[in-house]
Amino acid sequence: MYYVKSRTFEAMLKAIGIDFGLKRTGFSITDDLGIIATPLETVDSRLIEDYIEKLVVNEKITCIVIGYPLSMDGSDTDITENVRMFHSFLESKYPYINIVLYDERMTSLIAQKTLVQISSKKQRRDKRHIDKMSATIILQDYLTSINSSN
Repeated sequence: MYYVKSRTFEAMLKAIGIDFGLKRTGFSITDDLGIIATPLETVDSRLIEDYIEKLVVNEKITCIVIGYPLSMDGSDTDITENVRMFHSFLESKYPYINIVLYDERMTSLIAQKTLVQISSKKQRRDKRHIDKMSATIILQDYLTSINSSN
């Protein structure tokens, strides 16, 4: 698994997961113990700066996990550079929060398959559900990776 840990942290993990897109961005959030990720919302990407600010303040976020898009061979995709810029922006805006890039390969496919099993056809056609489910998978995978390394 590929992930970049920007800063170490000792406090209890309260994290959000982000599946960044140029049009829509999916969000997920952990429980108060930092164990389980759940879908939160899909937001118009033009509005994510304010949305993240509200989450950071209201939920006392200590970690932001951003899906890092790579091709199956590990090369950049058409959106990888945008995600790097988004990551840099968040690091400068929130220097006290751990900002992580985490490999998101296959999360959209896994999210689609999961939605087939748990939702109606109408819900599956709504791409907002895939975005927030992908953010949830990214965040849960990250949580699993840090818990298994301890």
